[in-house]
Amino acid sequence: MFSACPHLSSGKKTAVILSLAFAALLLPAISRPLNSREVLVVFNNADPESERLANYYCDVRNIPPSQVIGLNPPAKADISRAEFNDTILKPLREEFEDKGYWQRTNDRQGVLLPSSNRIRAIVLMKGMPLRIKPEPVDPPKEGDKPPADPIAPRDEASVDSELALFGVETLPTKGVLKNAFFESKIELASANAPYFVLVARIDAPAYITCKKMIADAIETEKTGLWGRAYVDVANKFPQGDQWLNEIAAQHQKVGIPTITDRFNDTLPTNYPMTDAAIYYGWYDWNVSGPFLNPSFMFRPGAIAIHLHSFSAQQLTDPHKNWSGPLLTRGAAATVGNVYEPYLHLTHHFEILQDRLLKGWTLAEASWAAMPVASWQGIVLGDPLYRPFLHLDGTGEKRDEDRDYRALAAASREWPNDTELRRSKLSSAAEKLSSGILAEGLALDFLESKDTGNARIWLGKAKEMFTEKEEKLRQDLQLIAILRTEGNKPAAIAALREAQATYGTISGAVAIGGWLDILDPPPPPIADPTKAPK
Repeated sequence: MFSACPHLSSGKKTAVILSLAFAALLLPAISRPLNSREVLVVFNNADPESERLANYYCDVRNIPPSQVIGLNPPAKADISRAEFNDTILKPLREEFEDKGYWQRTNDRQGVLLPSSNRIRAIVLMKGMPLRIKPEPVDPPKEGDKPPADPIAPRDEASVDSELALFGVETLPTKGVLKNAFFESKIELASANAPYFVLVARIDAPAYITCKKMIADAIETEKTGLWGRAYVDVANKFPQGDQWLNEIAAQHQKVGIPTITDRFNDTLPTNYPMTDAAIYYGWYDWNVSGPFLNPSFMFRPGAIAIHLHSFSAQQLTDPHKNWSGPLLTRGAAATVGNVYEPYLHLTHHFEILQDRLLKGWTLAEASWAAMPVASWQGIVLGDPLYRPFLHLDGTGEKRDEDRDYRALAAASREWPNDTELRRSKLSSAAEKLSSGILAEGLALDFLESKDTGNARIWLGKAKEMFTEKEEKLRQDLQLIAILRTEGNKPAAIAALREAQATYGTISGAVAIGGWLDILDPPPPPIADPTKAPK
């Protein structure tokens, strides 16, 4: 489970790390997103679906046929370090040499590394191994003290993260490598960093899901990603909570309506998460809450991420962990961890979302949010995907996006005049009888801690919405205000009333979840014929 290990491993403090970190200072002041001619597609020859998926991706993204390669790793998720070296690392280096993708030279410390590279990203297809297993070590002897740095001795990693610096020779395998691209303000394609390669994978429990991830990304780029965001803070560790709170603040600035749950418990089962385009949350081991509703699906192109130490431990079971299940439920992209990463060495969500909102590709945004390579993180989705390409109001217009576009447009038009922006949206909501606009206003007031106006607009939204699931969400948000204010009796009474109103719909299960927390049932009466547990 996540731990607050306060420092980076010192196990890889080599001359090459210093040279890579120095190169990050040479970033030019221009911006250019990753493009299809900078992507290499890699599939597993032992898996026909892997090759078929690679060909499909190349066709729809116009990636040159010369930039697809089949490798021969074992057809399994977990491989040894030797298997990784022999079947993935060495063949890839040979491919780059033979096709002239890179030029490698020795730096001043004598380390061989790429000095130029026209491949900026590698995308691994379903069927490629996922994890490099830890090498066997002697068990600790009695009386041995645990290592002062728990990260330094570890050599297990995701295949993806290990490939980010695969062009650099003689790197140690234990511990982590600092990512010089971390927190970058400019895309990698514009940076002077030929030694670093963005790595993503298109992988999910089913082949059809992988195809949908690709197709949805491409279609969404025509219109932009519009809908609601759901942020589940859950109050576990201050650092992770801060990331999620910052995302809610980012969304308020750009006009993305965001339901933010700040209770210790995660969102309850069957919470009415409609029009979900964005999800960030933590911290359950396996998929839970709204995603247990069999009818739930994200909006096409959705970004959905749950923070957990083993969120991507496996990608074959659609009901275990998080990454695979979120993709199965319609998300186009996510990130995750294959082994315990420690919280500060996983993706920093607020950086990832900030770069996506700025129009970056998924691969560049995700790696700008990752402090280290040769570790546990993976990126799942089309590396070229730019979900918020049309947050500026451009792109094809669809009726179902109208009101979400209006919220964003108001934020662009009146970014510094909150009163005027809210007045304009209020008039539009009343004129159009738009529950989306009314709820968006309520959420804006909530984020500003104006619960009085939030209550008013949640009530209006409830009247304007016609679907019971949408009405229920307004009531749950009103009840959440009571919980936040510490008015437990009123919250319980409101939940009981909601049970009577919504008892027949699937979302009503969420009401029972909150009642179990606020007013748990008494323990069962003891059976005198049985021994107590």
